[in-house]
Amino acid sequence: MAARLLPAAKFLIKGGLAGAAVYVAYDQGLLGSGTEGAEALKKAQETLPPAIQEWTNYLGWELPTPPKIDFSISNSWNKGVHKVMSALSVAPTRACEYTAEGWKYVKDLVK
Repeated sequence: MAARLLPAAKFLIKGGLAGAAVYVAYDQGLLGSGTEGAEALKKAQETLPPAIQEWTNYLGWELPTPPKIDFSISNSWNKGVHKVMSALSVAPTRACEYTAEGWKYVKDLVK
């Protein structure tokens, strides 16, 4: 009986951690619109470095300075959406072309 309790407990703990992670992501605005995500990233960029510095001082570690990354999340998101929509709009034509090429290849093999 105790052997069955252990896997169930592991499952409950892992499920609880996953649920908590999703809740925190939702609560911080990471699962919302692009502007909410950008605001959450800005807040994280302001909050995380001091917290990490505090922990490294506490543990006595020396971390290198992180590189500066400056890009617009909303522009990157929009570019990705445009690429996906472009690929989806061309997909039926490409599927027809590839099907025709496949039939031609099969006919050439049969000859």
